[in-house]
Amino acid sequence: MSDQNNSDTAPVPGASAASAPVTSSKRGPMFAIFGGVIVVAGLAFGAYSLIEGGKTVETDNAYVEATSAAVTAQTAATVKTSNIHETQVVKAGDILVVLDDTDAKLALAAAQAQLDQARRQVGTYYENDATLKAQADASASQVNSAQAAYDNALKAYNDRKTLVGIGAVSGEDLQNAKTTLDQAQAALATARAQAAAAVGQRASNTALISGVGVGENPQVVSARVRVEQAQLDLDRTVIRAPISGVISRNTVEVGQRVQVSQTLMSIVPITDAYVNANFKEVQLEKVRIGQPVLLTADTYGGSVKFHGKVAGLSGGTGSSMAIIPAQNATGNWIKVVQRLPVRISLDPTELKQHPLRVGMSMKAKISVRD
Repeated sequence: MSDQNNSDTAPVPGASAASAPVTSSKRGPMFAIFGGVIVVAGLAFGAYSLIEGGKTVETDNAYVEATSAAVTAQTAATVKTSNIHETQVVKAGDILVVLDDTDAKLALAAAQAQLDQARRQVGTYYENDATLKAQADASASQVNSAQAAYDNALKAYNDRKTLVGIGAVSGEDLQNAKTTLDQAQAALATARAQAAAAVGQRASNTALISGVGVGENPQVVSARVRVEQAQLDLDRTVIRAPISGVISRNTVEVGQRVQVSQTLMSIVPITDAYVNANFKEVQLEKVRIGQPVLLTADTYGGSVKFHGKVAGLSGGTGSSMAIIPAQNATGNWIKVVQRLPVRISLDPTELKQHPLRVGMSMKAKISVRD
């Protein structure tokens, strides 16, 4: 039995000697090919590093942003109609919301009535000027007449006063002359007071119209400004889009009472979008404003390329601008490489062909060659 087993397991003469050279002959070329691939890859990487190394900086910590416009109510009223919805694309000047204009129309009518009244009142100032001038002239004439009567009465009194001593004039005659003189003096004082009043009235009226016409009179101008303000409030009952973009954060409901300065919605100008790329501080040594940037969006993949330029660098890192900035002046401190936002402007034509939305992820590569 043992002999049979030994005979079955005995190696075939010459078998091992033949297989060993075959295995060695197959492994030799495989190692040579593998080594050649490694060498070629190393040379290619070295050549790329030598040619392109240090000429670009890139990051995938980049996101689309845009300066949105807040649409606010500029007059208090009730929402009458609102035919817009979230994500709707609008153009600058499109009607977004219409407010109830009843109160605004009444206010405009009242302001126009006040303007008409002011024009009529100011018109009387110009008409009264001629009348007041005539009255002032008449008062001056009365003063002259009263002055002449007083001078005559004074002369008559003085003459009789001289003659009364020699008995040429009686005491009663002298007394009558004195009475006439007193009356003339009183009349002169009255005439002067009336003349002064007439001059003062004309001066007051002249001050209201001096140097300007009816349309430029301060009262008329003030009333006209109130009309313009009322008209502006009426126009503001129709709320239009200040810029072109996409409606976002819409809170308007029909029947809602809105207040002045209340934010109703936002408009995001997607055609003016830009990218904030957060590069590490160690990557910014050669970054300059105006350098070209090649970008790709995760939404479109690497097949769609966006071309931009460095528009500016932020004034501080994200951590320093946080509401609660990091306090590094502590005993337990670990240095962390910071990132600085770099603003990148995009080509409007490319944005129109491949629209982006705020918050989308991007990859940015800046060419830092001078």
